[in-house]
Amino acid sequence: MENNQVDLSEFGLSDEELFAHVDHSAFESEKITAPRYSYWRSVFRVFFKKKINIVMIGILVLLLLLTYVYPLFINYDRFANILDPNAKHLTAAKALDYFGFSIHYILGSGSAGEPIFDAMWTGARISVSLAFLVALINMTVGILAGAVWGFSKKVDVVMTEVFNIVGNVPYELLIAVLVLIFKPGFWTMVFALTITGWLAVAYFIRTQVIIIRDREYNMASRCLGTPIWRIATKNILPFMTSVIVTYAALEIPAYIGMEVFLSYIGMGISEMSLGKMISEAQSAMITPGWEFEFWSPVAISAVISIVLFVFGQNLGDAADPRTHM
Repeated sequence: MENNQVDLSEFGLSDEELFAHVDHSAFESEKITAPRYSYWRSVFRVFFKKKINIVMIGILVLLLLLTYVYPLFINYDRFANILDPNAKHLTAAKALDYFGFSIHYILGSGSAGEPIFDAMWTGARISVSLAFLVALINMTVGILAGAVWGFSKKVDVVMTEVFNIVGNVPYELLIAVLVLIFKPGFWTMVFALTITGWLAVAYFIRTQVIIIRDREYNMASRCLGTPIWRIATKNILPFMTSVIVTYAALEIPAYIGMEVFLSYIGMGISEMSLGKMISEAQSAMITPGWEFEFWSPVAISAVISIVLFVFGQNLGDAADPRTHM
């Protein structure tokens, strides 16, 4: 028969060391030796792992500084040079030669002799502020309403009928009518974009809530008498962070584009926003030597929209817990 005994002397340990008594602790045995998990730490770890996101943050910070900080340090007056016929419709080279080297005229001058660079960022502040404010209102109201809508079957019956009626009205037509009824302006546009804009967000959130509302832990909470609003805010919405961030990434650039479009067709705000600049520079688009007056605000609105979209999409992907493995 084969001898399976092991010679313990080869380990060089005494009998006391080899056969020491070990105390048993029921409390210690329940502990799981796993690394601590922090949701937002994992989100930023995944987000900054992609080098493109660091580049996007740099571009976004630069755009926000030019949009909100730069206009504070300039004394922009669109009609300051309106009486000087030689200051109008100048290319960048001619403007720098006429006014001297200045950052204000690196893109040339417009129809009133105004520096296009200054006008562009002054208009961008209005357009971006409008988009952020409308997105904040629509997302906040839409998320809260959608959470209750998707969890309460009584609310679902009423809200579904409301959505079917309002959803069949063209959004742009409704906005145009409201702008025509009220005095065109920044707050009129905010009101027009939010009066029914939250409804689409709420319907999207409602659909997502329905998917997870009947899971076991939610059923247990309902059996224990937990209020619907608490289940919605504590059990459901935290699981939808990535979906909400991704949806917001679509909303903000969409509102910038909508403001530009409505102002382009003459139904936007009265302030000199990016859309208003593009609208007033339509004739310059086909005039030789004046094209930069049209394409400058078009380009900056496109860049802002793309950067916000890519940044939001990548942040939404990083917010998905499935990417934290």
